Amino acid sequence: MPNFHRVVITGIGAVTPIGNNIDEYLIGLQKGTNGVSGITLFNPEQHPCKFAAEVKNLQSKNFIEAKESKRWDRFAQFGVIAAKQAFSDSGLEITEANASRIGVIIGSGVGGLLTMESQAQILSHKGPKRVSPFTVPMMIPNMATGLAAIALGAKGPSSSVSTACAAGSNAIGDSFRLIQLGKADAMICGGAEASITPLGVAGFASAKALSFRNESPHTASRPFDAERDGFVIGEGSGILVLETLENAQKRNARIYAEIIGYGTTCDAHHITAPSPGGVGGAKAIKLAIEDASLSLEKVDYINAHGTSTSANDKNETSAIKSIFKDRSYLIPVSSTKSMTGHLLGGSGGIEAVACILSLTHNFIPPTINYVNPDPECDLDYVPNNAREAQVGVALSNSFGFGGHNVCLAFSKMN
Repeated sequence: MPNFHRVVITGIGAVTPIGNNIDEYLIGLQKGTNGVSGITLFNPEQHPCKFAAEVKNLQSKNFIEAKESKRWDRFAQFGVIAAKQAFSDSGLEITEANASRIGVIIGSGVGGLLTMESQAQILSHKGPKRVSPFTVPMMIPNMATGLAAIALGAKGPSSSVSTACAAGSNAIGDSFRLIQLGKADAMICGGAEASITPLGVAGFASAKALSFRNESPHTASRPFDAERDGFVIGEGSGILVLETLENAQKRNARIYAEIIGYGTTCDAHHITAPSPGGVGGAKAIKLAIEDASLSLEKVDYINAHGTSTSANDKNETSAIKSIFKDRSYLIPVSSTKSMTGHLLGGSGGIEAVACILSLTHNFIPPTINYVNPDPECDLDYVPNNAREAQVGVALSNSFGFGGHNVCLAFSKMN
């Protein structure tokens, strides 16, 4: 049998609609802050959905030179800023001696959509000679990974995951495996997304995936509520620094938590709809629990995918119940998307951070806007207010278009 390394989290960073660093994000989660408002990034007048969860008041100049930021898509800026936050938080140093043992994996479901749209407009109206030479490197989904690696000097395993809304969680899970198997000593990983663009919003609206609650945007993201009518698109990034327990202890690093399990599956069912009864998601949860060698009684909190769409919330509830049976009703299950909106490929990153903050600060983030119980969604969704609780083990679920399912398991250090 291989000698698996234990993998711990020593750094966290977040750029979100409810806070642009870890301290702000923590306060937002504890207070149940609502990050949804009218769209300001473009004129939404002609759009059926006129609101989103935007990142606001981000001082990118503190992390990225102005000249460089003009050559980076918004999603990549978010990813690099969160990565720099997490790296600084970890106290890790990259040298010539260890650079090849430290890698980066940042997932994105869409990548540089803003760049793609704006340059397509230039091509259409001004011709091919006016298209920016930075178009391709700005729009490709791996560029958050590439730019973070360049900024930090990480020369180890480097890739990008694009499994739609599961991308950030897959990036963390794949990084966990690399360290566990001894292929890297540390990884900077998570997700980044910036798809609040005319095409992004129009596309999801046409697919009937978004909420159209324009008269009350603040109440639009309402996971598990009987009157949910679609998700609210969000943007941002969540990044973790993972490393071997041995490496962290050797340098006396602060350890937030341990990552202990990773399960990933595919529904192989439909391009957007989840498999009936959440069978694929349930299998991912089961695999993560088995990977962590956990008993079901040890799970104290589940950060749900909880998108606020009819099919997802119902099927995720079924998936949880199929695994935990009667104990399902004793486990707090909340969706932080009620506050942040749905960051697509970035959601797994900020939700993993939420789990780690839950473990370290002994609270459970709420599902805000929960007013009307749905008989098909009958678990404890921590309605409207955060809850003090001793959290020893937390699971994070992420499910994406194409049938991609991920579950991550985190625990306090034993």
